[in-house]
Amino acid sequence: MSEKTSNKSATGNDAQYAIVETGGKQYRVKVGDVVSVEKLDGDAGAEVTLDRVLLVGGNGDVKVGTPVIEGASVAATIADQYRGEKIVVFKYKPKKNYRRKTGHRQSLTRLQITGINA
Repeated sequence: MSEKTSNKSATGNDAQYAIVETGGKQYRVKVGDVVSVEKLDGDAGAEVTLDRVLLVGGNGDVKVGTPVIEGASVAATIADQYRGEKIVVFKYKPKKNYRRKTGHRQSLTRLQITGINA
């Protein structure tokens, strides 16, 4: 019997990944991922650098920032500027004939992750 060896970690994912913060939210990204974030300035095709890297992991080691990792960044390309789904905001007070209906569509940016520099 021969035993197959794998270079993957116990979680099954050994690729380098990072946790970045943008728009007040945190995202786990790796090279090749496409993520939708709060609107960033720039046109489609523009390069963007995300500097608030909170954690970099993969290949068995993890670097954790306090709160960010100095000198680390994530490079991305803007794939698209678009608006999200419409949400309906409905306020009412029972028995008082008070009704207010408004809506909201968030402006979003779709990013293609191109590199992690740690």
